[in-house]
Amino acid sequence: MKFENYMILEFPSRSSNESFARSAVACFASQLDPTLEELGDIRTAVSEAVTNCIVHAYPEEMGIITLRCRILKDSTLDIVIKDRGVGIADVEKARQPMYTTGGSERSGMGITIMENFMTSFEIQSEVGKGTSVHMRRKLQRKR
Repeated sequence: MKFENYMILEFPSRSSNESFARSAVACFASQLDPTLEELGDIRTAVSEAVTNCIVHAYPEEMGIITLRCRILKDSTLDIVIKDRGVGIADVEKARQPMYTTGGSERSGMGITIMENFMTSFEIQSEVGKGTSVHMRRKLQRKR
C-alpha cells in the first residue's frame, strides 16, 4: 500500500522513552487531524506496545526499540513497533486477557488494549529474535 508520509525512530528500551514514543506518534498522526478520542486510542496503543518491549523483551538488559509510522492514502495510520529481545514463546497464550509474564504488578491487558483500540492488529514473534507489533488505525474524515 502506498504511503503519503513516514517516520522511523530508534531508541533504547528505557522507561522514559515510552512517553517520548507515544508523543512522537501523536504529533505525527496530527497530520490526519484526528479526534481527541482517536488520538487517545493511538497514544494508549503505542504506550502499551513500547511498554511491552521495555518490560518483556529486555527484562535483564537495555535493548533497541524501532518504531515506524506511515500515513497511508486512505487516512490510515500504520504503526510498527519492533524489538530484538527475548521473543514470545506462545503468542496465542500471550494474547489472552490477564496473561502476563511481568509479575503481579502487570495487568496482562496490553495486547487486548492494542487490539481493541486499533482498526487492525498483528503480532509476530520468534524466541530469541524479538517481536514485531503491526497496528493500523483508520481515522474518520471530518466534514
